[in-house]
Amino acid sequence: MASPRRRTPRRRVWPKIRLLLLVAVVAAGGTALYPVWKAANPDPPELTVRYRTDTPATATAAKPSLEVFNDTGKPLPLSDVTLRYWFTADGGASYAFNCVNAVFGCSNVAGRIVAMDKPADTADHYLEVRFTAAAGSLKPGANSKGIDLQLFRTDHKKLKQSDDRSFDAEMTSYKAAEKVTAYKRGVLAWGQEPDGTKASDDKKATAKASAPDPLPAPPAGVLFDDFTYQGPKDPALFKHGWLVRTSKGGPGVESTWSAQGVSFPTAEGSHADGQVLNLRASTDGTKAGTKQASLGTAASKFRDGTYAARIHFSDKPATGDSGDHVNQTFYTIGGKGSKYSELDNEYMPNGGWGRPGPKLDTVTWYDHKTNDRVYETTNKSLDTWHTMLIRVKDGVVAYWLDGKKLFLSNGKYAPRADMSVNFNHWFIDLPFKGDRAWDMKVDWLYYNANETLSAKQVQSAVEGFTDEGMNYFDTVRESR
Repeated sequence: MASPRRRTPRRRVWPKIRLLLLVAVVAAGGTALYPVWKAANPDPPELTVRYRTDTPATATAAKPSLEVFNDTGKPLPLSDVTLRYWFTADGGASYAFNCVNAVFGCSNVAGRIVAMDKPADTADHYLEVRFTAAAGSLKPGANSKGIDLQLFRTDHKKLKQSDDRSFDAEMTSYKAAEKVTAYKRGVLAWGQEPDGTKASDDKKATAKASAPDPLPAPPAGVLFDDFTYQGPKDPALFKHGWLVRTSKGGPGVESTWSAQGVSFPTAEGSHADGQVLNLRASTDGTKAGTKQASLGTAASKFRDGTYAARIHFSDKPATGDSGDHVNQTFYTIGGKGSKYSELDNEYMPNGGWGRPGPKLDTVTWYDHKTNDRVYETTNKSLDTWHTMLIRVKDGVVAYWLDGKKLFLSNGKYAPRADMSVNFNHWFIDLPFKGDRAWDMKVDWLYYNANETLSAKQVQSAVEGFTDEGMNYFDTVRESR
């Protein structure tokens, strides 16, 4: 019996067409629904910012402490990150900031105060904080730890924070803070800006155009400070290595050193008319009524290189009658006995020790006990701003005033020990009774352990630092 003929199977065309149509419909629906899904499932943030503070709404300074978390699986260079703390300026007041503490060092923190082009209800300015390359990178999942900042009025009046967008008095422990924004290479990566822009919004990409260039690491062996502080008790002042003298002893009217004479006002003629160190020496003509002022580095780690400071000397008192034998001093000192070292710039508008003024003594000391020193006197008024330089190289000390060399010392008259850097304002004697006060101002201090620089080179370096918002850093190592 012959086998039955097998039929060729029919091709299943319509099921395939139906499947393709179903995929197309789903795809079309998915495209339409994507914005809804995207809103409900935004991209996870690349980083998170947490915030805390311990200040009330009215305070001498805002004290935001910030933490940055790396939420990616790759290292996050902190130099890629910019933070913005949004606030409302009080009646057009001028503001400044400083860094109090960071595990990678305040030398690697830079900042600036920026006025917004389009103010919002709770912000018309922001504090922008950036980090140098030396701040390092955060490993995946790592935390920067607390970056403690201070934001304050340069007139040192209390500020109101109740209308500041980023302030929250209830956040006394670290919590995620979306009103503090963060940017990665200029693109909003965390938080919500005052205009409502969020890190998850597509329009955040427009921020790319304003991405700042990365901050380089501060140069090695350099100290720079432009004295952006609140006052003699500012914790940043001590964290940055400064000591306000209140101890006993001389020179001048002994044991009259007081923190009351140390302040940080704004001053005309300073860099950008910003804050300066002001040392006020005041008296009523009696020892009991006398206060002298001094600020110096806690560390004695300075020897060779370039010391520079921009200083405003005064020929007349700020209040009261003139005639005092005041000494306005920029100097270094260190060592004891056979290692004693001291380099002085002493300006005396009314002279002193029987010698008339106004005059500037540039002095290199070998032994203060035996009065063994060499010096040069410049007899003229210095009643304005000046750039003072001391350059030390190969056993030679050179003193400069506004780019002009004043005096050289060498041989045994050269530093034999590492020294501290100091500014003093004191009375040689008290020739008459009556209340009076004298001011000496310092715009900035610069020290470079590696190079001997001209006044123009120093000024260029200082302008570069301040343009980047680097108001302080110290990379000078102590000798072992």
